Amino acid sequence: MPISSEAILDLVLSSLDDDKAEDIVTIDLRGKTAMADHMVVCSGRSTRQVAAIAQKLLDRLKETFRLSARSEGKDVGDWVLIDTGDVVVHVFRPEVREFYQLEKMWQGAGGPSAA
Repeated sequence: MPISSEAILDLVLSSLDDDKAEDIVTIDLRGKTAMADHMVVCSGRSTRQVAAIAQKLLDRLKETFRLSARSEGKDVGDWVLIDTGDVVVHVFRPEVREFYQLEKMWQGAGGPSAA
């Protein structure tokens, strides 16, 4: 039985909360793009915390759903992208997040909501 995007989103949000991610924003993409159902954007305070938040999330996805999500950027720790298929997660250092302003780009696509 396939895993629902809501179940993945719930695990993502609880994992980010457990690992003290900051400024967690969820953007509903359903009906706006075929890329994913949800996008989650959050911040970590340092490159080390960004990488740790991302690694723990990848571990929990694998343990809970046997889901091997693709990820990029973990070795640098400025911006880590995790793609579960239905939920795309961006973990940023605050300065990098401010520079790219992903939430603003997608606001017209569904508007962010605080998690």
